[in-house]
Amino acid sequence: MAAAKPESKVLETAPNLGLLYAKATATAFGRGGDLPGTRLARHGVVVDPGHFSAYARVCRLPLGDVLPATYPHMLTFPLQMALMSDRSFPLAMPGLVHARNRITVLRPIRTDEPLDLEVWAENFAQHRSGAAVDLRATVSSGGTEVWRSTSTYLARGATAPDGAPEADIQVPVGELERVAATWRIPDDAGRRYAKVSGDVNPIHLSGLTAKAFGFKRAIAHGMWVKARVLGALAGRLPDALTVDVAFRKPLLLPSTVALATAAVGADGWDVAVRNSKGGTEHLVGTIRPL
Repeated sequence: MAAAKPESKVLETAPNLGLLYAKATATAFGRGGDLPGTRLARHGVVVDPGHFSAYARVCRLPLGDVLPATYPHMLTFPLQMALMSDRSFPLAMPGLVHARNRITVLRPIRTDEPLDLEVWAENFAQHRSGAAVDLRATVSSGGTEVWRSTSTYLARGATAPDGAPEADIQVPVGELERVAATWRIPDDAGRRYAKVSGDVNPIHLSGLTAKAFGFKRAIAHGMWVKARVLGALAGRLPDALTVDVAFRKPLLLPSTVALATAAVGADGWDVAVRNSKGGTEHLVGTIRPL
């Protein structure tokens, strides 16, 4: 007999990300143990048109009456942050690296639909560099799931429980030689996305704050890069799809990058975002119809 699904704790409002980052930093030491079984949820969430417009502008996405595949992440991410910042979470949030993100859109989501959100953590895994964990999210409308995602975070130097499975953070792609676009990414890209997303991780905000965490300069948010890729392919994507990307080397700001694409079948794509000079890969991924 399968174990009963843990009951979700329902929050009335979205958590404040700035306060969560401060809490996570203050409680970073002495963590350990297993993943908590906690699930967090919000019900009847309606997209704010002003916020959606600002997000679309920052990510160069079309503004319409259907949400881009990456936008529901804006709604579920604060709940995931609340899980990771809690003292019961075994990995310290400062230093966690977003290594992979997989999003599935089961059907187009209208911008005016009331949405129910739920998030939880699972799959505590080992990696040659440390330990990894999956943060899961699901979005439902009218009692039916319409969107889901898995964000895999890597904690370098951490230890997974004995017998933990191997983490899978790779996304294989085919040969990608065709450059579809070249982007000049300004040094304030992290601050602009942070203003919209609430993701105020210091590694994205300035060179000074990024150096405190071992980076030469501020780095771009991986989810912003993913959204930019989808914006570049707007009008050529299926309504129901899975977008699976691996975040490889950090994209230092400012930088000039090249988007390489290859069509796969009727509605699929392989994509890569690389440094335009050295060819360093920042993101590789696949887009497939359901």
